[in-house]
Amino acid sequence: MSIPLLEYKPSSQNQRVPGYEVPNEDTPRTYRIEDYAFEGEIEELIWAAYRQVFSEHVILKFYRQNYLESQLKNKAISVRDFIRGLAKSEAFKDLVIKANSNYRLVELALKRLLGRAPYSKDEEIAWSIKIATLGWDGFVDALLDSQEYQSNFGENIVPYQRRRYKDRPFNLVTPRYGNYWRDKLENGRYKWGDINNFLDMANSIAIRTVTYTPVSIANIKIPDTTRETTPQGIPLSINTSANFPVR
Repeated sequence: MSIPLLEYKPSSQNQRVPGYEVPNEDTPRTYRIEDYAFEGEIEELIWAAYRQVFSEHVILKFYRQNYLESQLKNKAISVRDFIRGLAKSEAFKDLVIKANSNYRLVELALKRLLGRAPYSKDEEIAWSIKIATLGWDGFVDALLDSQEYQSNFGENIVPYQRRRYKDRPFNLVTPRYGNYWRDKLENGRYKWGDINNFLDMANSIAIRTVTYTPVSIANIKIPDTTRETTPQGIPLSINTSANFPVR
């Protein structure tokens, strides 16, 4: 028996209010599978799905889900099932799930799968309990089968950031993992956030004094390169007392 989702009060975010702004270059593009009739065209929708779910600017070859792509191209699965498969893939688990806590996973999942930020800390706590009881796969199913997902994206639309109003895209302001995981990976390499740690870092730097070797120019002789000339200014010979090599 699973624990029911805790109640929380949704806040009035941009995506919950009807928009009247004029579409411009910041308006998210909608990718519908009906708009891509041929196999070559559907690649654009597939890459849009990868960018939305993985939130990576470059998708490496071994992260791609060829089986899911083939099913989508053959119309064997819907776009919603393709998104579901990407979110449950081992690549996503390696990149995102293993590097974050349940609270942060809720934030990332709501942004990438529902196209909005969490309403409050209460919602993060409620969904994190779902992750703890149902696991990640059950949590993904709960989001994609929800009325909110169905009413906004349906079966054939790639999720997108709804009402991207003033703020930058989620993938630019929400890195793949948080500071605590970054510090763990780098063994404290970047733990200089506060002034005390910065002073410790500065004091730990050893400054070596550079020793300069003086150079004496007392024994340097400048060769005589003057020319002997006739009263008419015609050169007679060149003084080669400096013993320059002649070729």
